[in-house]
Amino acid sequence: MAFPVRFSAASIRICLAGLVGLCVTACGLGKKDEGKEPNPFGATGIPPELRPKGRDGTQVAPGGNVDAARLAAAIVPEEDLVFTDPDNPDKGLPELGTLLSNPRKGPWEDNEAVARRRASREGKPLLIWFTDPRSAPGKALSEELFSRPDFGAWADEKLVRLVVDSNPSIETDSFAEHDEKVLRRKQAATDLKKRYKVLGHPTLLLLGPNGEVVGRYRGYKRGDADFTWGLIKQGEIASSTTYGTWRKGLEKKGYREWQDTKGRKVFAKLLNYHKGNLVLIEPDGLRSQTKEERLSSQDRDWIKQQKMLRGIQ
Repeated sequence: MAFPVRFSAASIRICLAGLVGLCVTACGLGKKDEGKEPNPFGATGIPPELRPKGRDGTQVAPGGNVDAARLAAAIVPEEDLVFTDPDNPDKGLPELGTLLSNPRKGPWEDNEAVARRRASREGKPLLIWFTDPRSAPGKALSEELFSRPDFGAWADEKLVRLVVDSNPSIETDSFAEHDEKVLRRKQAATDLKKRYKVLGHPTLLLLGPNGEVVGRYRGYKRGDADFTWGLIKQGEIASSTTYGTWRKGLEKKGYREWQDTKGRKVFAKLLNYHKGNLVLIEPDGLRSQTKEERLSSQDRDWIKQQKMLRGIQ
């Protein structure tokens, strides 16, 4: 037997209000979004025509995926700046000029520390290519994209590149030295794959200069060179925005760009100064020393102003 169901006007109003609230929540149309233009590219920032079908290639939303404690540990507080002769002067520190003059091995670095430092100094994102010579997709990616002159010219300007080879080929003068280097390189590749949760080849990671992952692209199919390049370009744009924010934050903590008389630059903070000798520290914690006379005229003027503020002759 069917029973008639009656709803009061009040209960209808409550139900309608609940449905509206549910729609607002589900659609993300709260008051805080009123008046904002919807993002046609979605949360990833990748236009629909560049999105892969059945492919694992995505931009990674900046923020929260880098070890903040590790970065903060390298940032020197303003009160630690020393303009007097320290009790225990730093000895054995590398010369800044020597560090800045290290030649590049080629378009692709093979040492993570060197590549990360270059990315930080040059303000460029780091493209990490996890590959294996036995991987057919990896060979295709190299032939169709990374070997192209137009990609190489663009990447030289926009990126720092690091190749992580699971089975490296190394030329040495002795078998013992060869085996040692191969084992060391393989262990480094294993550690990096574990750190970034890389499960297959080829995998591309794009890191901002501060170490934050802004893009992850896994796999490659022949004919997808322009598509893959488009993804990398999107990541490079996202990294530029992230880098600007990161750099401004460090500038507030005393970091600045230094330049020597040869025009070479480094983003660092003055850790101590004594009679024309400087010790600088970069955001990753690397310290180096140089002399005031080896710096640009702008840097020498800055030092002169700082000495006047502190009453130092």
